[in-house]
Amino acid sequence: MAQETTAVESMAERAKKAAADAQAVATDTANTMTAMVRRVLLAAVGAVVVTKEEIEDFVDKLVERGEIAEQEGRKLVSDVLARRRSETEKVAEKVSERVGDEISKAESLLDERIEGILARLNVPTRSDIDALSEKISALAAKVDALKGS
Repeated sequence: MAQETTAVESMAERAKKAAADAQAVATDTANTMTAMVRRVLLAAVGAVVVTKEEIEDFVDKLVERGEIAEQEGRKLVSDVLARRRSETEKVAEKVSERVGDEISKAESLLDERIEGILARLNVPTRSDIDALSEKISALAAKVDALKGS
């Protein structure tokens, strides 16, 4: 009976280690994806800032040449920037949706692979360990009953 308990404890330790390894892989994957999304969004923000400066410079040149009035130039800049902001928000929403979908897919794939690895390593599941514990308890009760007879 002591050997069975030791075997169950050994299996439980292996399961805990495998779960910890799986958690580390999941965390690394999530961190990598988050870093990629952050880089994409920072690049988009940088492009918007550069575009704003270019638009303002272009309109300033038009005003200097007298091709448009200063007031019209300000309105043009604000209209273009508002349109840009709207487009940027739409793109950001689409990126967020896609990233969310990709993270969900990655998590599902990771879960499947972890389950496959644990199955190949013959690491028992929590339900397997619980079933063994119940059997050990039942056997211990029977042994105690036989000793008492």
